Amino acid sequence: MDPTSPHDTHAPSQILSLDDLRGTAGHLEALLNTGSADAPYSALVCHPHPSGGGTMHNKVVYHAMKVFSSFGIPVLRFNFRGVGLSQGEHNHGHGEQDDVRAALGWLDAKFHRPILFAGFSFGAQVGMRTCCGDARVVGLIALGLPVLATGRNYSYGFLQKCSAPKLFISGDHDEFGPRELLTAVWQRAPEPKQTVWIAGADHFFQGVPESPGAKLKLMQAEMHLWLSETFALAEPAKS
Repeated sequence: MDPTSPHDTHAPSQILSLDDLRGTAGHLEALLNTGSADAPYSALVCHPHPSGGGTMHNKVVYHAMKVFSSFGIPVLRFNFRGVGLSQGEHNHGHGEQDDVRAALGWLDAKFHRPILFAGFSFGAQVGMRTCCGDARVVGLIALGLPVLATGRNYSYGFLQKCSAPKLFISGDHDEFGPRELLTAVWQRAPEPKQTVWIAGADHFFQGVPESPGAKLKLMQAEMHLWLSETFALAEPAKS
């Protein structure tokens, strides 16, 4: 049975490996957490920079996916071009925007539902640049949005056209997003928006010496609260 069939709305979520997601550079390796057939949204999560080992299996990406999945929302993760089994070569954030467009198109064709987006670091920058202004995307979450990174230029003029609800979450010890610079970026974005600093967290939502221990659950809690309040989401009743 199709795991997204309306006749099986309470079936447990499955993880499917996709073979039909293609971008302008070729096949994109992808995973779908199927969710509930009656979910009101679908979701896309994008991974951090490949040069730092970023893939769709990154811890922050995985924990973000789990938040969407907790609401029964089907979630798509994929590897950008040149990562893992995805065809093509890294294109410094330019061709990767086409990869995001391909993923949005796949979700729209598959589920015909409004889309929620979340991205971590490079994935947040590329994904928000692509999703802002796209009527299919009704909510955006930027995790560890980067401002400073050696040899990379991150600009955010595009945020001015981003009128959908937005959530920005960063660690207050984020080495790639100093508080003063990141606050200036966030201020460019129009309402509605919410900004959250996770105390004692670095860029990867891990602890710092004065506040040891991973902060990923705190990140998840902020995502969960915002999605609940902004989109009136609730976790499916357990049978």
